[in-house]
Amino acid sequence: MAELRPAVLALTRGGAQTARMLGHELHGLAGRVEAADVTFDDMMAHCSALFAAGRPIVGLCAAGILIRAVAPLLASKHDEPPVIAVSEDGSHVVPLLGGHRGANRMARDIARQLGGTAAVTTAGDTVFGIALDEPPEGWALANPQDAKSAAASMLRDGGAVLEGEQPPWSDIPRAGHVTLEGTLERREGGPAHLVYHPKRVAIGVGCARDCPPDELFSLVEQTLTEANVASASIAAVATVDLKADEPAVLALARRLGLPLRLFTAEELETFTPRLANPSGVVFAEIGCHGVAEAAALATAGPTARLKVDKRKTARATCALAIGDAPILRPAGRKPGSVRLVGIGPGQAAWRTPEASRLVAGSDELVGYGLYLDLLGPLARGKPQHRFPLGEETERCRFALERAGEGFDVALVCSGDAGIYAMGALVHELLDRAPSSLSDAARRVEVISAPGISALQGAAARAGAPLGHDFCAISLSDLMTPWPTIEHRIEAAATGDFVIAFYNPVSMRRRTQLARARDILLQHRPADTPVMLASHIGRTDETIRYRRLHQLQVDEIDMLTTVLVGSSQSRLYRRGTGPVFYTPRGYGDRRPGTPPTGSPT
Repeated sequence: MAELRPAVLALTRGGAQTARMLGHELHGLAGRVEAADVTFDDMMAHCSALFAAGRPIVGLCAAGILIRAVAPLLASKHDEPPVIAVSEDGSHVVPLLGGHRGANRMARDIARQLGGTAAVTTAGDTVFGIALDEPPEGWALANPQDAKSAAASMLRDGGAVLEGEQPPWSDIPRAGHVTLEGTLERREGGPAHLVYHPKRVAIGVGCARDCPPDELFSLVEQTLTEANVASASIAAVATVDLKADEPAVLALARRLGLPLRLFTAEELETFTPRLANPSGVVFAEIGCHGVAEAAALATAGPTARLKVDKRKTARATCALAIGDAPILRPAGRKPGSVRLVGIGPGQAAWRTPEASRLVAGSDELVGYGLYLDLLGPLARGKPQHRFPLGEETERCRFALERAGEGFDVALVCSGDAGIYAMGALVHELLDRAPSSLSDAARRVEVISAPGISALQGAAARAGAPLGHDFCAISLSDLMTPWPTIEHRIEAAATGDFVIAFYNPVSMRRRTQLARARDILLQHRPADTPVMLASHIGRTDETIRYRRLHQLQVDEIDMLTTVLVGSSQSRLYRRGTGPVFYTPRGYGDRRPGTPPTGSPT
């Protein structure tokens, strides 16, 4: 996943002048800040969207503004990105959130750049210059739950006892009864014993196709136990690229919370002289003399050595390699992914936090140009591959191939990626046209993030028209023959479904919607309510209501979603305007009787 860059927010020209000294992407308030990389109109909404996407935030503004903007999104201190308030003149830098994600270090760096003071309030940071529960990169704390009590004891005693390997911390006075131990081995730890693991170990694995995930995981667990190596000392899992889509390998990396690194057989073959168990059988099958041992050595760096030779079961192999220093950047290629992202109608408030995180963490963006534009600041600074309407297959194939090269690619769709969008086409290519893709593209991971579809957005604006059974039908005959579409309309009309019509008309298609209206009029009242929703959730949103017999093709365009009620749907007026809803039948139910509109 791409590293998320800090966003520096400025509300005034003076703040922007200070912000530019930091060298990060400048986000400025429209009309006040000139030449910003990204402009915004609503500070609260913009800050909230960045926080939801996991972007570190540095605000040249009052701390209260930042606090109020992100407060509704606060959940776990271990997952929240840094949020830092900086006075407009740069004299004071206050880390508000994200101390577990580097906020204190960021605050100190910013203070040094601006010649100001970092107002770090964490006790351990203030006295010793360290955060006990935030070890340096390449290290992990085995018992973070004990950090608070250990810090209190260290403050009382004035120091700690250091044992084993030590992280590159600033000097800590040797005093007191708290022990800070650095080791690769498993340790229990406790309130007076914090255990830190340097990530110097790489796991190399191999397995037969469709190896049970539990078999590979159990082998790795057994190997680590026999070697007395803590799982937190592991920097990465590695294997040959032919296993990029192997469920057991992917599951292992997920269960351990580790990055997966891939190597070609040719790359692994260069490690043959260093293998403890070279295999001619493996060479004959895939072109290298070993996978597990070679992948572990390749990942751990040029000075790595085998700590545990190849261990195996009937269908899996495992080996451990150890480097001389923490493995900060594991060698090898990461497995790429295609992220099917539905961004809803486009505005940040209607975009899910998961979708924002996937976009923010992607290396590249692929999509129709309008949809990429709707991402606003999330898309800034990322390579964008824009495809026009009509090149959907090319768009999906391109995303898969780029992912096959090791990139995390967000395939951006409006609404929900799985509803009349690119999700189905990506899976169709993988299922029905694999020969049109490279081997690497066929092995990429596909991730889906739900979005708010047009029918959901329109229904929310209307009231509750989807309160009972409903369906969606596209009137475009580019993919589906018109007789089939007509049959579906007839079936939906007979079943008395509320119907959401997508793609109701185009420049050349002017008859299908009228035909759909005529079919429906044979099955439901002429005064059935109809909603015409255009650009829902955007600044040019338009909502109109008609009765079914009034529906006219010429007042609808291809960006309109048409919601047609069932025979039970109602349109009534309140002070705020018309309300369109379909009763479920709750109000009419008596013991032993079905809801209104249900078959008896």
